[in-house]
Order: sequence, then structure tokens, then C-alpha cells
Amino acid sequence: MHRRVPHQSDVKEAFVAGSALDTELIFRSLRNTARVASNAVSREVVEILNRGGQFEDLKDLVAGTRGVKVYEIGDLDAGIWSVGAAMGLSNDSPTVGDLVSRIVEEAEELITCRLPDMVEPEAEENVA
Repeated sequence: MHRRVPHQSDVKEAFVAGSALDTELIFRSLRNTARVASNAVSREVVEILNRGGQFEDLKDLVAGTRGVKVYEIGDLDAGIWSVGAAMGLSNDSPTVGDLVSRIVEEAEELITCRLPDMVEPEAEENVA
């Protein structure tokens, strides 16, 4: 059975289409830096912090209950959503099973094609 993470397709598409330039670093002045997708909310957070704002001034904007709506309803401007520096490095959004299969296939190809001298032939087990 293939199941996808319950994020809306708009969020996945934005993550794949975006780049590190489509992110904001927030909370730097609070010494708790986080990389989030650039959207109306994250840009407002950055503006407030750049004017000397404190967490109390933006807590409603960054509340988890608000951010979860991004994933629940697919509205990219509903709140902040963490993306990390990997945003834009993905070319697609496969299921976990497909991703693991792809990793295994690529590893096997790498080992057999590029590293054959490093692999010892399987020896028959000595059963006593």
C-alpha cells in the first residue's frame, strides 16, 4: 500500500519548484534561527524583527496552530512552514516506498559499476 504524507499537493509542488532563495531566515535576532518558506507571513515576521520586534510581537503569526493550516488546507500563506536548506533540491515527491527503492537501486548501481574492486565475491559459508 502506498501512502503519501498528508500535505496538500500545492505545498509539495512549491517545495520542489522553490530554491533556497525562496526562503526566509527568521528568529535570527532572537538567537533561534529557522529557515521557512518565503510567503506573506514569513516576510511580515522578518519586517517585525528588523524593526526590533520581539517574540511577543509575532507569536500569533508563527503559532503552530496557524502553520499547520498550510499542510491541512494547502494555503501557502496560512502560516509559516519550515523547509530547511534542501528546498529546491528535490525534483519530485515520491512515496516513501518509491524513494527507498530508488535509493537502493542507485546504491546497487554505484557499487556494481564504480566500486566492483571493493566488493568481495560471496564466499560459501563453512558449515561445521
